[in-house]
Amino acid sequence: MNTEQKQVIQGCAQAALSGELTFPEIIGRLAQISVERYHADYSRQENTYYLADGDSLVVATPHPTHATAVEFSPSAVEVAVRQSQRNEHTYLDFICKTMAAGCVGYFVLITGRRVIYFGRNGDSHVEHFPPTPSNATAT
Repeated sequence: MNTEQKQVIQGCAQAALSGELTFPEIIGRLAQISVERYHADYSRQENTYYLADGDSLVVATPHPTHATAVEFSPSAVEVAVRQSQRNEHTYLDFICKTMAAGCVGYFVLITGRRVIYFGRNGDSHVEHFPPTPSNATAT
């Protein structure tokens, strides 16, 4: 991983926490530097970013401590995702809401255009990226 890739990744992680960039903007920047996926680990408060060649970078993502519910609620995760899509809360709020829904982390699969949220017992919820004007189909 080169210096530019590391700087972009670290910048995206900080911009998510501060609210300077939206999820689509972050995904666009990461895709441009060949990041194919990343794992957000709420317990360790860090994200691990992966390139296609297997190289990776771990970035601290400190957030407020919040209890993680034992039961995983896919519907509560979906509500938090929709609120994010409508810019109704911050990323830190999103983390708290999804932890309250029993989420312990998620994988963003940039090349697969989806996010997999998961709970402590292996429960999961998949969200596909919303279509963009360039890949939307006419109805």
